[in-house]
Amino acid sequence: MTATPPTSSPDAVEVREVDAARWPDFERLFESRGGPRWCWCRMWRRDAEGRMPHDRAHMKEAMRSRIMGGGRVGLLAYVDGEPVAWCSVAPRETFVRVGGVEEPGEDESRVWSLTCFYVRNAFRRRGLTERLIEEASRHAREHGASVIEAYPVAADAPSYRFCGFVPVFAAHGFSEVGNAGKRRHVMRRALG
Repeated sequence: MTATPPTSSPDAVEVREVDAARWPDFERLFESRGGPRWCWCRMWRRDAEGRMPHDRAHMKEAMRSRIMGGGRVGLLAYVDGEPVAWCSVAPRETFVRVGGVEEPGEDESRVWSLTCFYVRNAFRRRGLTERLIEEASRHAREHGASVIEAYPVAADAPSYRFCGFVPVFAAHGFSEVGNAGKRRHVMRRALG
């Protein structure tokens, strides 16, 4: 079954946390045409042995193991029951150093990172990224986060575009607090 692009508001989209039961949906989205099967969203994640896998098979298995083991990795967006979009959101401490800001006295375990997005081509420019930003913020807050951090780029950036764009995050209450490398901006939102 191929989902057709939504014609209604992003409210018609269902968003769910990726867990063991949703692994088949996650796998189907990542292996779909144009899907991010080249990385399996492992760019800033180590495997159980502390390694940074670089081959597809190892990356896929490392992500599957994390998900099956109950690790938080992110959210899937569905249209008509079909997975069409993804965002990586998890406690920042589960990633390698992504370039975030360490505030004095801040409880590191309560800072979450929103690191990347993937939206199938047919569903782009329909508000899914914006919906995922809001859902990721809600999800992080519900699981104890006090701050969510993102690492978007300028709209004309030649790389790291999968991290999202600065103006989109600014429109959702994120404030720029620094830089992560040459292109990525560090933006934060207090979750209260």
